Amino acid sequence: MAQMVLPVFPKGVTMITSVLCFEKRDGQVYYFHGNLPVFSHGEDDIKSFKMFTSQLIVNGSCKQVDIIRAFGIPPISMKRAVKLYREKGPPGFFEKKNTIKKPRVLTLQVLEKAQSLLDKGKNRFEVAKELNIKPDTFYKAIRSGKLIERPLEEKKTKVKEV
Repeated sequence: MAQMVLPVFPKGVTMITSVLCFEKRDGQVYYFHGNLPVFSHGEDDIKSFKMFTSQLIVNGSCKQVDIIRAFGIPPISMKRAVKLYREKGPPGFFEKKNTIKKPRVLTLQVLEKAQSLLDKGKNRFEVAKELNIKPDTFYKAIRSGKLIERPLEEKKTKVKEV
């Protein structure tokens, strides 16, 4: 998985354009247009950073390349932030992302069917094959407790008499 490159906020004043600059002071980043303060955020507040820099670009105050050079961030990060700003505006940066995962293969119906087949005495491999599920996925469901495999009856072996 790709790792996010954080913006660099050096001490002192750093020019973004000829009239736009920022300064890091006491854990805060302050943005100035000329000599007027226009915005500030915490040094660790990446969402506010992305929102404000995207706003500067969309409003025409600077270009993407100016932000990329001033903060040392990858161009694709800036492009994604600008796209998000254009599509959803400032609230888009602060929305909670829906991270609830739904099962793709082992849905409730498939689990019920698999459990009924296991209860009838079929083994893991047969049930997985019948339901077109990869054996590893099926075994993981058994190990996690989503499915209960009944212990197989011990096979009776015949002893050959000599």
